[in-house]
Amino acid sequence: MLKHVDCPYCGEPFETSVDVSGGDQHYIEDCPVCCRPIECHLAVAVDGEQATLTTRRDDD
Repeated sequence: MLKHVDCPYCGEPFETSVDVSGGDQHYIEDCPVCCRPIECHLAVAVDGEQATLTTRRDDD
């Protein structure tokens, strides 16, 4: 599943692939534009069909 993300550092939009089969996840992904680390939290609904991806700066 692809999710739209705006980098919290440089503001550039990009799409990232998320794997909902593992349930809720917390991980770091580097921005493909400015290469800074983005904290990602993936919340997956019980049915596994809906997923919410929230992001924040690694230094917050």
